[in-house]
Formats: sequence, structure tokens, C-alpha cells
Amino acid sequence: MILAIANQKGGVGKTTTAINLAAALAQKGFSTLLVDLDPQGNATLSYLDPEQLNLSVYEALVEENRTLKDAVHKTNIKMLDLVPARISLAKFESKLLGDIDSHFRLKDRLKPLTKDYQYVIMDTPPTLGLLTVNALVTASHLLVPIQSSYFALEGTDDLLETVEKIKARPNPTLEFLGVVITLHDKRTILGRDIRNHIKEVFGNKVFRTIISRSVRLEESPAYKESIFSFAPHSTGALEYYKLSEEVIGRV
Repeated sequence: MILAIANQKGGVGKTTTAINLAAALAQKGFSTLLVDLDPQGNATLSYLDPEQLNLSVYEALVEENRTLKDAVHKTNIKMLDLVPARISLAKFESKLLGDIDSHFRLKDRLKPLTKDYQYVIMDTPPTLGLLTVNALVTASHLLVPIQSSYFALEGTDDLLETVEKIKARPNPTLEFLGVVITLHDKRTILGRDIRNHIKEVFGNKVFRTIISRSVRLEESPAYKESIFSFAPHSTGALEYYKLSEEVIGRV
């Protein structure tokens, strides 16, 4: 399974979902690769010091003498590897502008690695640019985090329209795995109303597991840990564990 986690809105919990879902799958014994496609590199910062990296996803994608395997790094979690990102990835679109294979670069470079991993999780930037398109062309499935907020569904039409265009030609087998509600505050009436609205729009594509707003989830990346080692008994750990089980069950 190659899972793209995407939403062009920022601050919806994409990276938090990517790092903790990947960690949960690895802890369940699945060989898992986390690919950081966001130039901000927050998924990378959650596990590695980018200053100590001599090769990132950018070089692996744009340099002809490199492979994605060259950029794979071990993490402190058994069964979880990471392809890191640095700010240089922001040059990806301009570097490949006009290249005939620009939409397929990630798919072509990732293909030799897929036999080594049962799950590949891709964290994408908060845009619908070339990096996100590469992720959607490469993915077998798409997961969309939607923040439990007043503007929750803003921009999702654009994302789903892009998905339909991807399915129409470059990746007809792409499946919409579902929507996960994040940063949810179940104590508020607004939170409950937004949850119900998202369920009205997406129906059974909404995961049963809802990710609550959590200080522990925000703190864990600063200590280069997933929620499962940083706060194993927290609500966040329980929710991401349940989400991983739902993901496995939907494939």
C-alpha cells in the first residue's frame, strides 16, 4: 500500500497523522517507509536532524545518478525508515518545469523500493503543486485529514477535483481511502456540529476514529519521538493506534 496524506490547507494535522500512522504500522510489525514531500521537513524533524543529512528526497528525485534508496534513513523505530526532506525541496517544481516525466518522477524512483515495504506513507505539502501531484500519481490510496474547525471543508473541492483528474489519466487505480477528522474538541457544540457536517458530506468515507486536539501530539516531534514512545498512554496514542487498525481494515 502506498498512501498519500494530502490536503492543500495547512495546519490540518497532515504531518502529525503521517508520522504517527507510520509509527503505528511499524510497531505492528509492518515494514514501513515514510516519505517526506514537504519542503518544511516537519516529518523529517520528528525523527532526524536535517543538518546531519547528506542526501534528501530532493537530490534523489532530481539527480540522474541518484536513486530514492540512496536517501533512505533508519529511524529510532524498528521497521520504520524515512526518506527525509530539506528546504531545497522547494526548488523541485522549478527544477522539473517542462520535463516530460515531471508528474511521474516520484513513481519511477519509488518503484524499486516498493518490494521492501508493506506500507509507504507520503506526507505532502499544503499545496496542489507538482509535489502533491507526484504523490497522487504514485499512491494506491489517498487519506485526507480535515481539521474540526469552522472552515473545515474549504478547499476540499479543489483537492477532490484534482484527484478525479489524476484518476482520469495518470493513475486510474487511485482509491480514496477516507477522511480523518483531526484537532477535534468534543467538548464544544461547534466541534460536534462540524463533525456531523463532515459526515454528511463524506458519508462512510469518514473514519470512525477522530483525532482529538492534544498537547502531547504537539510536543512529541520536538523530542524526536512518535506519540507511542513519548506518551504511550495518552489519548493521542490510543486514537492513532485505532486509526492504524482502520487503515489496515480498509485496504
